[in-house]
Amino acid sequence: MISCLPTSLALYSLLGRDTLCRPAANVKPSLLIIELWGLGDLVIATPLIQAASQHFAVTLLAKPYAQDLQSRLWPEVEVVPFVAPWTAFQGKYRLWKWPLRDMFRLRKQLIARRFDVGLSARWDPRDHFLLRAFGVQKRLGFPRLRSQMFLTHPQTMPAPREHRYEYWHVLGEALGLEMPDRQSIVMPRPKKGDAIFVHTGAGQAIRVWPLERYQRLIQRLREQNYRVIVACDVEQRDWWVKAGETQVATPRSVHDVLSLIDDAGVFIGNDSGPGHIAAFCGVPTFTIFGPQLPEWFAPLHPEAFALEGKACPYKPCSDYCRFPTPRCLWNITEEEVWAGVQNFIALNSKPRIIAPETHISL
Repeated sequence: MISCLPTSLALYSLLGRDTLCRPAANVKPSLLIIELWGLGDLVIATPLIQAASQHFAVTLLAKPYAQDLQSRLWPEVEVVPFVAPWTAFQGKYRLWKWPLRDMFRLRKQLIARRFDVGLSARWDPRDHFLLRAFGVQKRLGFPRLRSQMFLTHPQTMPAPREHRYEYWHVLGEALGLEMPDRQSIVMPRPKKGDAIFVHTGAGQAIRVWPLERYQRLIQRLREQNYRVIVACDVEQRDWWVKAGETQVATPRSVHDVLSLIDDAGVFIGNDSGPGHIAAFCGVPTFTIFGPQLPEWFAPLHPEAFALEGKACPYKPCSDYCRFPTPRCLWNITEEEVWAGVQNFIALNSKPRIIAPETHISL
């Protein structure tokens, strides 16, 4: 007996009757999603991944930390871990160091899956080549440098200043999915955390606001008797311990970050993956931006606040700064951040204030 999946006209037109009507009941068409870059990029893709999983058997090709996000954000999605060598910050085209054997093994594995549809929200010819190399039947993406030769359904890019989410929104609509506007994305209810979670790390040092300024910001918050959890990257830990923050958390996995977020009422940090995760766990975020643009990469939480970095003629610079220090970020003063944080806390769920006599420095 043949069963046809309920779906939109756009999806029906894209896949055709032969794909949507299968011999087995309720067999979903298969979809390969490629997002090979940062943790924040992966979180921004979440609304599409969640919507697609209702109509497709979704496989996500992403960096290994996607496996940590899977149970929290997209439990029905299969994650295939892959670190694309061209996503390295330096030395990305030292071809003799590429794991070619693993890459050929991955290609063989994915070709065998015979995906009905595949897509990438990046205007990256390398992603488009992968979709073709993996034998995906219908391939959606935003062509650049003639990469439309690898795509069966090239899409028109959103306006240049649009948020990165809009690219996923366009692809979702091409699949016939119900995709919310960015301002209408419904976040999950946060856990019952009440701390101010301050994370001072970032994927690149150029995105880190100076640690001594974070230290004074934390001191001000504690002087007002807020409970503050401090977390940092591994390479920052010695600095924080020497500064007296002996119980600073040093998360080494996305699972560790999620555990800290679950104890948070609000999040304060740099333009980095943990802020995006916090936002999609329902925690309002205050992000200090430097070389990137908030209109492109602000966390998706409706109460997210982004403090934009100072003007620079090379901004955005893709983290390749021309100066000894990132002026766009380091020229943001403590007073500017403090004023923004005070307003941010006042407008959002207020973290718990602890009595002075019970104050413990974490």
